[in-house]
Amino acid sequence: MRKTRLENWIQEIEGLPQLTREALDALQLRRLNETLKRLHDSGRAYPESVGSLKELEALPFTTAQMLADKPGHYLLSSQSEVSRVISGATSGTTGPAKRVFYTEKDTEHTVGFFAAGISEMLSAGEKCLIAFPFSGPFGLGDLIAKAVERLGAIPVKAGFGQSWAELCALVNKTQPDTYIGFPAVLLGLCRVYGDSFPIKRALVSGDACPDGLMRELEKALGSKLYPHYGSRECGLGGAVTCPAFEGMHLRENHIIAEIVDENGKVLPEGEFGELVITTIGLEAMPLIRYRTGDYTRILSPCPCGGVTKRIDRVTREEGALSIEKLDSAIFPVDGIIDYRVVYDRELRLELSCLAQPDRKALEMIIKELYPQAKIQLSLRAFDYSDKPMYPGKRCILL
Repeated sequence: MRKTRLENWIQEIEGLPQLTREALDALQLRRLNETLKRLHDSGRAYPESVGSLKELEALPFTTAQMLADKPGHYLLSSQSEVSRVISGATSGTTGPAKRVFYTEKDTEHTVGFFAAGISEMLSAGEKCLIAFPFSGPFGLGDLIAKAVERLGAIPVKAGFGQSWAELCALVNKTQPDTYIGFPAVLLGLCRVYGDSFPIKRALVSGDACPDGLMRELEKALGSKLYPHYGSRECGLGGAVTCPAFEGMHLRENHIIAEIVDENGKVLPEGEFGELVITTIGLEAMPLIRYRTGDYTRILSPCPCGGVTKRIDRVTREEGALSIEKLDSAIFPVDGIIDYRVVYDRELRLELSCLAQPDRKALEMIIKELYPQAKIQLSLRAFDYSDKPMYPGKRCILL
């Protein structure tokens, strides 16, 4: 089996004669100490250096609330060096608003990482439908398009917020081979477009892709998915799947990952907990031990033979009600294009359907997940003028 192409990129840009676990660990320690010195010299309360990666565990955490409370405190570059700022609360969440800064070099590293991950499924001359927002030269959609072009392929800029009719017309006109974007949108588009759907491979990102949704997508496309994990705090690109399709390889030249329990204690490899990242490769806004609020585990070495660490599928801590569990149970129902869910003393679901599903069977599916909940279903016929029901990450609206 061919090793992940991410490692070819790491080896090339880091100038390493060979990529080994020892070489990565040494690179991470050197970069961590360079980052700590920058923070220390700028007056932040960090040591000037550490003697080993293990000593990272003694340093304090950074949280989303801290970024929201002091948006400029973590910026280490001058304002003139900043090429991109992402502001606002994360799509689909009610978390605190944050501002994350990037230099041009930061975004160039992101494009390089994207190109390495996308190259697992995209070849020169092929077309790729990109269903992420295009907000300017350093926006997410634009960076992905640059990565696609770097591979000699052709980006098809769908953006986000178009109606199903507009998306179908774009697909019909351009006949893309591959897709990059939100998973639930891709499934809806597969079902709306029908049997002649040209997309056969997909890198899904921007939201969770639970088992039921993943199975439906892989059945519709006739191929395995390439999940990707990223966040604004890790430079938009964090981990990506290889041809083994078992977890996502971390961008370890720029990210040190830990898994911690609810008390902040570092967990051993293989145990599930909260993902904590230290961004050692960002110029503008490196973060030490940032608690992502995402939950996963670090996997054992990959069957592909790569040496980079991998994380398992990532989920969000959602409390008693979980949109991921609902997605996994509801999207396998034939004819469901999209749905939105609100909880206000009862679980209210509005579903867009190509064919009318069995209401009682659908209620039973939801009752199996939440036997004590009062359930109200609103089923309406699909209309091509509709748009996907969520403008970003799916969530239960409260």
